[in-house]
Amino acid sequence: MNTAQASLPEAETALLRIRGLRAGYATRGRSGFGRRRVDAVAGVDLTVRAGQTVCVVGESGCGKSTLARSIVGLLDPFGGTISFEDVDLSAAGRRERHRIARDLQMVFQDPYTSLNPRMRVADVIAEGWRVHRGVLAAREHAAEIDRLLALVELDSSYAGRRLHELSGGQCQRVSIARALALRPKLIVCDEAVSALDVSVRAQILNLLMELQEELGIAYLFISHDLDVVRHIADEVAVMYLGTIVEHGTAAQVFENPRHPYTRALLSAAPSIHDRPGGTGEPALIGEVPSPTAPPSGCRFRTRCPIAADVCATDVPELRVHDDGDHATACHFAGEGSGAAS
Repeated sequence: MNTAQASLPEAETALLRIRGLRAGYATRGRSGFGRRRVDAVAGVDLTVRAGQTVCVVGESGCGKSTLARSIVGLLDPFGGTISFEDVDLSAAGRRERHRIARDLQMVFQDPYTSLNPRMRVADVIAEGWRVHRGVLAAREHAAEIDRLLALVELDSSYAGRRLHELSGGQCQRVSIARALALRPKLIVCDEAVSALDVSVRAQILNLLMELQEELGIAYLFISHDLDVVRHIADEVAVMYLGTIVEHGTAAQVFENPRHPYTRALLSAAPSIHDRPGGTGEPALIGEVPSPTAPPSGCRFRTRCPIAADVCATDVPELRVHDDGDHATACHFAGEGSGAAS
Protein backbone atom coordinates (compact mmCIF):
# COMPACT_ATOMS: atom_id res chain seq x y z
CA MET A 1 0.00 0.00 0.00
CA ASN A 2 1.29 3.48 -0.94
CA THR A 3 2.44 5.40 2.13
CA ALA A 4 0.48 8.45 1.02
CA GLN A 5 -2.71 6.43 1.31
CA ALA A 6 -1.82 4.68 4.56
CA SER A 7 -4.12 6.73 6.77
CA LEU A 8 -7.12 6.45 4.46
CA PRO A 9 -9.76 3.71 4.36
CA GLU A 10 -9.26 0.98 1.79
CA ALA A 11 -11.92 -0.16 -0.63
CA GLU A 12 -12.23 -3.22 -2.80
CA THR A 13 -12.14 -1.25 -6.05
CA ALA A 14 -10.95 2.25 -6.84
CA LEU A 15 -12.72 4.10 -9.63
CA LEU A 16 -9.72 6.28 -10.38
CA ARG A 17 -6.14 5.48 -9.45
CA ILE A 18 -3.30 7.88 -10.32
CA ARG A 19 0.31 6.87 -9.71
CA GLY A 20 3.41 8.98 -10.33
CA LEU A 21 1.60 11.28 -12.75
CA ARG A 22 3.70 13.87 -14.56
CA ALA A 23 2.01 16.27 -16.94
CA GLY A 24 2.37 19.82 -18.25
CA TYR A 25 3.53 21.54 -21.37
CA ALA A 26 6.57 22.28 -23.50
CA THR A 27 8.37 25.62 -23.94
CA ARG A 28 11.20 26.81 -26.13
CA GLY A 29 14.70 26.01 -24.91
CA ARG A 30 16.83 28.72 -23.32
CA SER A 31 18.63 29.42 -26.58
CA GLY A 32 15.31 29.77 -28.38
CA PHE A 33 15.66 26.42 -30.12
CA GLY A 34 14.20 23.03 -29.33
CA ARG A 35 11.54 22.24 -26.78
CA ARG A 36 11.80 22.06 -23.00
CA ARG A 37 9.39 19.99 -20.89
CA VAL A 38 7.72 21.67 -17.92
CA ASP A 39 6.13 19.40 -15.30
CA ALA A 40 3.14 21.35 -13.94
CA VAL A 41 2.18 18.05 -12.28
CA ALA A 42 5.33 16.46 -10.89
CA GLY A 43 4.65 12.96 -9.58
CA VAL A 44 1.14 12.84 -8.10
CA ASP A 45 -0.51 9.80 -6.48
CA LEU A 46 -4.27 9.96 -5.91
CA THR A 47 -7.20 7.56 -5.55
CA VAL A 48 -10.94 8.20 -5.88
CA ARG A 49 -13.40 5.52 -4.79
CA ALA A 50 -17.03 5.00 -5.75
CA GLY A 51 -19.41 7.57 -4.27
CA GLN A 52 -16.57 9.59 -2.77
CA THR A 53 -15.60 13.26 -3.05
CA VAL A 54 -11.86 13.90 -3.18
CA CYS A 55 -10.90 17.58 -3.24
CA VAL A 56 -7.60 18.90 -4.57
CA VAL A 57 -6.88 22.33 -3.12
CA GLY A 58 -4.09 24.87 -3.62
CA GLU A 59 -3.21 28.30 -4.95
CA SER A 60 -3.49 29.26 -8.61
CA GLY A 61 -0.54 27.92 -10.56
CA CYS A 62 -0.03 24.79 -8.47
CA GLY A 63 -1.07 22.39 -11.26
CA LYS A 64 -4.65 21.55 -10.23
CA SER A 65 -6.23 22.20 -13.63
CA THR A 66 -3.41 20.40 -15.44
CA LEU A 67 -4.15 17.40 -13.24
CA ALA A 68 -7.87 17.58 -14.06
CA ARG A 69 -7.30 17.89 -17.81
CA SER A 70 -4.86 14.99 -17.81
CA ILE A 71 -7.38 12.73 -16.09
CA VAL A 72 -10.12 13.31 -18.68
CA GLY A 73 -7.74 13.05 -21.63
CA LEU A 74 -7.50 16.71 -22.66
CA LEU A 75 -3.73 16.55 -22.01
CA ASP A 76 -1.38 13.64 -22.63
CA PRO A 77 0.71 12.95 -19.51
CA PHE A 78 4.50 12.82 -19.71
CA GLY A 79 4.68 9.85 -17.35
CA GLY A 80 2.97 7.83 -14.65
CA THR A 81 -0.35 6.02 -14.93
CA ILE A 82 -4.03 6.94 -14.81
CA SER A 83 -6.29 3.93 -14.32
CA PHE A 84 -10.08 3.95 -14.38
CA GLU A 85 -11.67 0.80 -12.96
CA ASP A 86 -8.29 -0.90 -13.31
CA VAL A 87 -7.96 0.00 -17.00
CA ASP A 88 -4.70 1.87 -17.71
CA LEU A 89 -5.83 4.80 -19.87
CA SER A 90 -2.37 5.30 -21.41
CA ALA A 91 -2.39 1.72 -22.71
CA ALA A 92 -6.08 1.58 -23.64
CA GLY A 93 -7.08 1.55 -27.29
CA ARG A 94 -9.27 4.15 -28.94
CA ARG A 95 -12.46 2.10 -28.52
CA GLU A 96 -11.75 1.46 -24.84
CA ARG A 97 -11.01 5.15 -24.20
CA HIS A 98 -14.25 6.06 -25.96
CA ARG A 99 -16.19 3.67 -23.70
CA ILE A 100 -14.53 4.98 -20.53
CA ALA A 101 -15.27 8.60 -21.53
CA ARG A 102 -18.95 7.91 -20.82
CA ASP A 103 -18.13 7.08 -17.21
CA LEU A 104 -15.63 9.92 -16.72
CA GLN A 105 -17.07 13.39 -17.32
CA MET A 106 -15.98 16.94 -16.50
CA VAL A 107 -17.58 20.22 -15.43
CA PHE A 108 -15.44 23.26 -16.21
CA GLN A 109 -14.91 26.48 -14.28
CA ASP A 110 -16.62 28.96 -16.59
CA PRO A 111 -19.87 27.75 -18.17
CA TYR A 112 -19.87 30.68 -20.60
CA THR A 113 -16.62 29.55 -22.25
CA SER A 114 -17.13 25.79 -21.93
CA LEU A 115 -20.54 25.84 -23.65
CA ASN A 116 -21.57 27.23 -27.04
CA PRO A 117 -23.77 30.25 -26.23
CA ARG A 118 -25.68 29.90 -29.52
CA MET A 119 -26.82 26.36 -28.83
CA ARG A 120 -30.15 25.47 -27.31
CA VAL A 121 -30.06 23.82 -23.90
CA ALA A 122 -31.63 20.64 -25.28
CA ASP A 123 -28.89 20.35 -27.92
CA VAL A 124 -26.15 20.87 -25.34
CA ILE A 125 -27.50 18.08 -23.14
CA ALA A 126 -28.02 15.74 -26.10
CA GLU A 127 -24.53 16.31 -27.50
CA GLY A 128 -23.04 13.32 -25.65
CA TRP A 129 -25.67 10.97 -27.07
CA ARG A 130 -24.65 11.93 -30.60
CA VAL A 131 -20.99 11.19 -29.83
CA HIS A 132 -21.72 7.97 -27.92
CA ARG A 133 -24.26 6.34 -30.18
CA GLY A 134 -26.39 3.62 -28.71
CA VAL A 135 -26.57 5.10 -25.21
CA LEU A 136 -30.09 6.40 -25.76
CA ALA A 137 -32.57 6.05 -28.63
CA ALA A 138 -33.50 9.31 -30.37
CA ARG A 139 -37.16 8.90 -29.46
CA GLU A 140 -36.20 8.98 -25.78
CA HIS A 141 -34.16 12.20 -25.94
CA ALA A 142 -36.94 14.66 -25.10
CA ALA A 143 -38.12 12.79 -22.01
CA GLU A 144 -34.55 12.28 -20.78
CA ILE A 145 -33.73 15.97 -21.28
CA ASP A 146 -36.73 16.89 -19.14
CA ARG A 147 -35.60 14.39 -16.47
CA LEU A 148 -32.06 15.78 -16.43
CA LEU A 149 -33.29 19.37 -16.22
CA ALA A 150 -35.44 18.39 -13.24
CA LEU A 151 -32.39 16.77 -11.60
CA VAL A 152 -30.51 20.07 -11.78
CA GLU A 153 -33.60 22.00 -10.63
CA LEU A 154 -34.55 23.62 -13.95
CA ASP A 155 -38.01 23.21 -15.47
CA SER A 156 -38.60 21.78 -18.94
CA SER A 157 -39.13 25.23 -20.47
CA TYR A 158 -35.36 25.75 -20.38
CA ALA A 159 -34.87 23.07 -23.04
CA GLY A 160 -35.73 25.48 -25.84
CA ARG A 161 -33.67 28.42 -24.56
CA ARG A 162 -30.25 29.39 -25.85
CA LEU A 163 -27.39 29.54 -23.40
CA HIS A 164 -26.74 33.27 -23.86
CA GLU A 165 -30.18 33.87 -22.34
CA LEU A 166 -29.24 32.17 -19.05
CA SER A 167 -27.47 33.35 -15.92
CA GLY A 168 -24.11 31.91 -14.83
CA GLY A 169 -25.74 29.64 -12.26
CA GLN A 170 -28.30 28.38 -14.78
CA CYS A 171 -25.55 27.71 -17.32
CA GLN A 172 -23.58 25.72 -14.77
CA ARG A 173 -26.68 23.66 -14.01
CA VAL A 174 -26.87 22.90 -17.74
CA SER A 175 -23.18 21.91 -17.66
CA ILE A 176 -23.94 19.48 -14.85
CA ALA A 177 -26.95 18.10 -16.75
CA ARG A 178 -24.74 17.57 -19.81
CA ALA A 179 -22.22 15.67 -17.68
CA LEU A 180 -25.02 13.55 -16.15
CA ALA A 181 -26.50 12.69 -19.55
CA LEU A 182 -24.07 9.80 -20.04
CA ARG A 183 -24.68 8.52 -16.49
CA PRO A 184 -21.04 8.77 -15.41
CA LYS A 185 -19.47 7.14 -12.37
CA LEU A 186 -17.02 10.01 -11.79
CA ILE A 187 -17.23 13.73 -12.55
CA VAL A 188 -14.13 15.93 -12.46
CA CYS A 189 -15.18 19.41 -11.29
CA ASP A 190 -12.49 21.97 -12.16
CA GLU A 191 -13.26 25.05 -10.03
CA ALA A 192 -16.90 24.41 -10.90
CA VAL A 193 -18.31 27.08 -8.57
CA SER A 194 -15.54 29.70 -8.41
CA ALA A 195 -17.00 31.84 -11.24
CA LEU A 196 -20.41 32.08 -9.56
CA ASP A 197 -21.88 34.52 -7.06
CA VAL A 198 -21.62 33.37 -3.45
CA SER A 199 -25.35 32.63 -3.05
CA VAL A 200 -25.44 30.68 -6.33
CA ARG A 201 -22.23 28.88 -5.35
CA ALA A 202 -23.93 27.44 -2.26
CA GLN A 203 -26.91 26.31 -4.33
CA ILE A 204 -24.69 24.47 -6.85
CA LEU A 205 -22.65 22.83 -4.07
CA ASN A 206 -25.82 21.60 -2.37
CA LEU A 207 -27.09 20.36 -5.74
CA LEU A 208 -23.89 18.38 -6.34
CA MET A 209 -24.13 16.78 -2.91
CA GLU A 210 -27.79 15.87 -3.45
CA LEU A 211 -26.98 14.33 -6.84
CA GLN A 212 -24.19 12.31 -5.27
CA GLU A 213 -26.54 10.96 -2.61
CA GLU A 214 -29.21 10.13 -5.19
CA LEU A 215 -27.03 8.76 -8.01
CA GLY A 216 -23.91 7.53 -6.21
CA ILE A 217 -21.55 9.64 -8.33
CA ALA A 218 -17.94 10.20 -7.26
CA TYR A 219 -16.33 13.63 -7.61
CA LEU A 220 -12.76 14.78 -8.02
CA PHE A 221 -13.29 18.39 -7.00
CA ILE A 222 -10.63 20.99 -7.85
CA SER A 223 -10.79 24.20 -5.81
CA HIS A 224 -8.76 27.00 -4.23
CA ASP A 225 -11.59 27.83 -1.81
CA LEU A 226 -11.10 26.12 1.56
CA ASP A 227 -14.66 26.83 2.71
CA VAL A 228 -15.98 25.03 -0.38
CA VAL A 229 -13.65 22.10 0.26
CA ARG A 230 -14.63 21.92 3.92
CA HIS A 231 -18.29 21.75 2.90
CA ILE A 232 -18.07 19.00 0.28
CA ALA A 233 -14.93 16.86 0.78
CA ASP A 234 -14.52 13.33 2.10
CA GLU A 235 -10.77 13.46 1.46
CA VAL A 236 -8.48 16.44 0.82
CA ALA A 237 -5.22 16.54 -1.13
CA VAL A 238 -3.30 19.81 -0.71
CA MET A 239 -1.27 20.58 -3.84
CA TYR A 240 1.75 22.85 -4.14
CA LEU A 241 3.80 23.42 -7.30
CA GLY A 242 2.81 20.14 -8.91
CA THR A 243 3.06 17.87 -5.86
CA ILE A 244 0.74 16.71 -3.08
CA VAL A 245 2.07 18.00 0.26
CA GLU A 246 -0.72 16.80 2.56
CA HIS A 247 -3.43 14.17 2.11
CA GLY A 248 -6.03 12.85 4.51
CA THR A 249 -9.69 12.86 5.36
CA ALA A 250 -11.35 16.27 5.52
CA ALA A 251 -11.48 16.05 9.32
CA GLN A 252 -7.77 15.18 9.56
CA VAL A 253 -6.63 17.99 7.29
CA PHE A 254 -8.89 20.71 8.69
CA GLU A 255 -8.69 19.78 12.36
CA ASN A 256 -5.03 18.79 12.44
CA PRO A 257 -3.17 20.49 9.55
CA ARG A 258 0.47 19.37 9.69
CA HIS A 259 2.16 20.89 6.64
CA PRO A 260 3.23 24.58 6.92
CA TYR A 261 1.58 25.29 3.57
CA THR A 262 -1.78 23.86 4.67
CA ARG A 263 -1.59 25.77 7.95
CA ALA A 264 -0.83 29.01 6.11
CA LEU A 265 -3.73 28.48 3.69
CA LEU A 266 -6.12 27.90 6.58
CA SER A 267 -4.81 30.94 8.42
CA ALA A 268 -5.16 33.16 5.35
CA ALA A 269 -8.71 32.09 4.48
CA PRO A 270 -11.26 34.69 5.69
CA SER A 271 -13.81 33.34 8.16
CA ILE A 272 -15.90 34.48 11.09
CA HIS A 273 -15.06 31.18 12.79
CA ASP A 274 -11.84 30.17 14.50
CA ARG A 275 -9.96 27.49 12.60
CA PRO A 276 -7.55 24.89 13.95
CA GLY A 277 -4.05 25.88 12.87
CA GLY A 278 -5.25 29.32 11.95
CA THR A 279 -4.07 31.29 14.97
CA GLY A 280 -0.68 32.92 14.84
CA GLU A 281 0.43 31.21 11.63
CA PRO A 282 2.83 33.28 9.49
CA ALA A 283 1.30 34.58 6.27
CA LEU A 284 2.48 33.16 2.96
CA ILE A 285 5.23 35.27 1.41
CA GLY A 286 5.65 35.75 -2.33
CA GLU A 287 4.16 33.82 -5.22
CA VAL A 288 4.24 30.18 -6.24
CA PRO A 289 7.58 29.66 -8.06
CA SER A 290 7.50 28.88 -11.77
CA PRO A 291 7.35 25.17 -12.60
CA THR A 292 10.03 25.85 -15.22
CA ALA A 293 12.57 26.23 -12.38
CA PRO A 294 11.21 24.70 -9.16
CA PRO A 295 13.30 25.00 -5.97
CA SER A 296 15.58 22.11 -5.08
CA GLY A 297 14.61 19.75 -2.28
CA CYS A 298 11.27 20.75 -0.82
CA ARG A 299 9.40 22.87 -3.36
CA PHE A 300 7.77 24.93 -0.60
CA ARG A 301 11.03 25.84 1.18
CA THR A 302 11.40 29.29 -0.45
CA ARG A 303 8.14 30.40 1.24
CA CYS A 304 8.26 28.23 4.34
CA PRO A 305 8.69 29.85 7.79
CA ILE A 306 10.36 26.72 9.26
CA ALA A 307 12.67 25.72 6.40
CA ALA A 308 16.12 24.39 7.35
CA ASP A 309 19.22 23.34 5.42
CA VAL A 310 17.88 19.82 4.88
CA CYS A 311 14.90 21.26 3.01
CA ALA A 312 17.18 22.54 0.23
CA THR A 313 18.78 19.16 -0.41
CA ASP A 314 16.29 16.39 0.47
CA VAL A 315 12.90 15.97 -1.15
CA PRO A 316 10.38 15.14 1.62
CA GLU A 317 8.37 11.98 1.05
CA LEU A 318 4.59 12.07 1.31
CA ARG A 319 4.08 9.68 4.23
CA VAL A 320 2.42 9.24 7.59
CA HIS A 321 4.89 10.38 10.25
CA ASP A 322 5.23 8.56 13.56
CA ASP A 323 3.24 11.20 15.45
CA GLY A 324 0.68 11.85 12.74
CA ASP A 325 -2.62 10.43 11.53
CA HIS A 326 -2.40 11.29 7.84
CA ALA A 327 0.19 11.75 5.08
CA THR A 328 2.39 14.86 4.90
CA ALA A 329 5.40 15.72 2.75
CA CYS A 330 7.47 17.72 5.24
CA HIS A 331 10.70 17.07 7.19
CA PHE A 332 9.13 18.88 10.17
CA ALA A 333 5.48 17.81 9.83
CA GLY A 334 3.28 19.27 12.54
CA GLU A 335 5.92 21.58 13.95
CA GLY A 336 5.25 25.28 14.34
CA SER A 337 7.20 28.34 13.39
CA GLY A 338 10.83 28.09 14.43
CA ALA A 339 10.69 24.33 15.04
CA ALA A 340 13.43 23.67 12.53
CA SER A 341 15.97 26.01 14.04
